[in-house]
Amino acid sequence: MTRVAAGPATHWAAGTPILWRYRENGGTHFHIARPVTVVRDDDELLAVWLAPGTECVKPVLADGTPVHQEPLESRYTKPRTVQRDRWFGTGVLKLAQPGRPWSVWLFWDPGWRFKNWYVNLEQPLSRWAAGVDSEDHFLDISVHPDRSWHWRDEDEFAQARRDGLMDAATARRVRAAGEEAVEVIRAWGPPFSEGWQHWRPDPSWAVPSLPGDWDRTPAHMSS
Repeated sequence: MTRVAAGPATHWAAGTPILWRYRENGGTHFHIARPVTVVRDDDELLAVWLAPGTECVKPVLADGTPVHQEPLESRYTKPRTVQRDRWFGTGVLKLAQPGRPWSVWLFWDPGWRFKNWYVNLEQPLSRWAAGVDSEDHFLDISVHPDRSWHWRDEDEFAQARRDGLMDAATARRVRAAGEEAVEVIRAWGPPFSEGWQHWRPDPSWAVPSLPGDWDRTPAHMSS
């Protein structure tokens, strides 16, 4: 894996495959792992590309039922496991500013018709030698090409709070982070203002593979 130095921090070169992972809420194990390709990595931004067809790891209920098909009242309390699957449909560009408790994802419809930005509220990314880790905070924001926006998954956010996956103090911090993100949207600050919707992946990039040790516990480097 190619790494290049940039000042006091160490960054990945464009084209480097890394892992983007999420820990299970209220636990220590990883339940989401997505191999991605680095687009840009510096002191201001980490941008990665999740290509169509990438083999990923996702959570499912213990009987194999997709999580989203389970009624909300029992979605977070039934036993779970993980399974490998492919990322179908169009790819996703993920943008994360160091230290911020959210990342911004860009989605396209077929034919590279831009669909929307998606603000994923989460713990600030922790870097390690082969990727970045976080924990999802349920609440999200959808931002449309006309700059309008709306909250998403407020029902899941409330249910996670009821089921003990998030204490009151954390819930307040998550909501505050969301309000901060809304201020960035209203001001149309970075990364929304930077034209990423016109970006396209390098056609020479191969789809990265999912490593066998995708769930290893690393020594984290920095946020």
